[in-house]
Amino acid sequence: MKHAEHDTEESDPVGGADRQWECEVAWPDDGGDRESICESFRLLQIDTGCDSPKDLPVGNEKWYSRNVLRKQRHWEKIVTAKKKKRKQEKERRKAKHAEDKGAAHQHSKRVLKAITKERLLAAKEAAPWLCVDLSMTSHMTKKMFVLSWKEISRLAAQIRRLYGSNKKAGKPFWICLTGFVAGSPISEECFRMNDGFSNYLMDTTPESYLDLFPLETIVYLTPDSENALQDIDPHRVYVLGGLVDESIQKKLTLQKAQEHSLQTARLPIAEYMVKNANVKNYHSETLAINQVFDVLSTYYETQSWPEALKAGVPPGKGYVLQETAL
Repeated sequence: MKHAEHDTEESDPVGGADRQWECEVAWPDDGGDRESICESFRLLQIDTGCDSPKDLPVGNEKWYSRNVLRKQRHWEKIVTAKKKKRKQEKERRKAKHAEDKGAAHQHSKRVLKAITKERLLAAKEAAPWLCVDLSMTSHMTKKMFVLSWKEISRLAAQIRRLYGSNKKAGKPFWICLTGFVAGSPISEECFRMNDGFSNYLMDTTPESYLDLFPLETIVYLTPDSENALQDIDPHRVYVLGGLVDESIQKKLTLQKAQEHSLQTARLPIAEYMVKNANVKNYHSETLAINQVFDVLSTYYETQSWPEALKAGVPPGKGYVLQETAL
């Protein structure tokens, strides 16, 4: 009897692995049942733990140890588990994206831009107006040119934030910049710092708000006023002084409003907030124009002063809501 492994050493190991082993026996001449005996030899083959002849060692190769095979199977399980986890995570993200898309009813940028434009233009006819008086920039610090230019840059940045908040508002105001003179430092800085400033949906004019609106419709917002703002009237024009200076002259905006017998008001910070103890013992009711607008916009939409003040008054001003302080 010639063993099958001798033929395997001399032939292609891959090709030989695809064929079943053949038993080669020198049959006697007495004519026995060849097929029956060959089948018996196949049934007597010993299971060596190999799935197929491919797994048998070829030539002088050594058998894989059980430890190596165990590690290989363990690694395959890890790889399979990672693939399954990645697939599940991908399906989860896909489902969440579809859910968010369905919930938000997302539109193309062009459609969103058209919706925003329509909402802002509608505010021009029916919503309250917010006017920023940029003629007040002449009262900014004049000690150093660098400092004055820094203040103007900060004011231009606040105008950008104010406009951005108004675009996102559910109930926007109509914004008007008065005293906006072409070629002035504030004009040049607005165009330099704000991309697309010329396309902002708001009014800009070199004229004064005193010449544009009836005096009885104007409410000048100043932290020095004795009158707390109670509500927002869509038929009123609310004016903010365009000032950015840590050393603003006390009651400057109040004096200007009183010169023209204008109605004044302040945000109701003292009515809904209390001073919060802090290391610097710093407390101020003077806010940037975009912060004042955030308060007004939130109140106009929610009709809640606590919620509005929480949205617009930063913690650094040293005030917290009364219910928070308790």
